[in-house]
Amino acid sequence: MMTTLNPYLNFPGTARDAITFYASVFSGEPTLSTFGEFGMAQDPAQADLVMHSQLTSPSGLVLMASDSPDSADLVVGSNVSVSLSGDDEAELRGYWDALVDGGQVTVPMEASPWGDVFGMLVDKFGISWLVNVAVTPPEG
Repeated sequence: MMTTLNPYLNFPGTARDAITFYASVFSGEPTLSTFGEFGMAQDPAQADLVMHSQLTSPSGLVLMASDSPDSADLVVGSNVSVSLSGDDEAELRGYWDALVDGGQVTVPMEASPWGDVFGMLVDKFGISWLVNVAVTPPEG
């Protein structure tokens, strides 16, 4: 898998509608997971909120989106992050180490509930980054 760089949009409970709209604009079939599916809902009323969605268009455009739980500070207009994802852990950890220099870790880069290695940071320029290393499950 090649490493990809794409925008990651956050919404106040409207991510499902947004990713569906963007699919109508760019084509493609979005994938979607909820906070409830991964046992990550802090409030049962938020179990159906989108934890992660991804749209890959036939021409290769990639857009990711999620809902921000009530506990997160979401400022519309500043609700875009940059996502780095792939399966080359050494490459992605190298980017992580360089980006976090002078910045701040918001979620340590470690094993996630969905099985990948994941972390979030804000770089020294105030840009939010999400780094995800796809982990191949053991054969068996």
